[in-house]
Amino acid sequence: MGTILAFISIIIIASIFQTSTGFGFSIMATPFLLLLFLPQDAIQLNIVLSLIISIALIRKIRADVDKILLKRMVVGSIIGVPLGIIIYMTVDIIIFKLMISIILLLLTLLLLCRVKMISTPKRDYFVGWISGILTTSIGMPGPPLLLYFTGTKITKEKLRATTLAFFLFIYSISLITQITFSGTTTSVWLSSLYAIPLVIIGLGLGQYLFKKMNQQIFTVITYALLLITGIYLLFDSMNSILTA
Repeated sequence: MGTILAFISIIIIASIFQTSTGFGFSIMATPFLLLLFLPQDAIQLNIVLSLIISIALIRKIRADVDKILLKRMVVGSIIGVPLGIIIYMTVDIIIFKLMISIILLLLTLLLLCRVKMISTPKRDYFVGWISGILTTSIGMPGPPLLLYFTGTKITKEKLRATTLAFFLFIYSISLITQITFSGTTTSVWLSSLYAIPLVIIGLGLGQYLFKKMNQQIFTVITYALLLITGIYLLFDSMNSILTA
């Protein structure tokens, strides 16, 4: 019963963040799904559900998508996919968790320092490349996008729309690549099926919150989400190393 309740809570809360911010599902869900599933299953489940959310939302927000930026990131991500799948197939679970925690905490630190950036074509391609690597390796394309978009002061509407449009592409490519090179399991697809009603609930709540949030609240939620998840995963991974 505890496992079921944990699964329900993770999916609903992560769906709310994904819908209201455009990036929160993988950041929120992946670390905690690792407590319930094998690493590869957790990553694939995260990708499948994130893909469902992106498909569900993209029609409503496509007018806000920065199409030029999106095209550049897509091209960059394609180059990053092969390296990501190598990491996905070879990384140790403890190192995997530690890597995610460091990424999240470093991202939070850079955001708190208010790192300012100017969007350029080369940087757009580079961010897409990093996201491509992170998607196929750990199922988390959001951190580099969040840092880049926040640094360039993009509006929350454009951030959410462009991010979801990019996710629609990169998650599709990553899922196909993972299944082709390492296969999949029944657990992934059954869990995805069970999670769909939970995702629908999260979509509704997330849309409501998005309309109520101003830019300042949006920023605070972003920092809190990254910091809490990063600290939790860091302690969990260090505990695994010390007790191994």
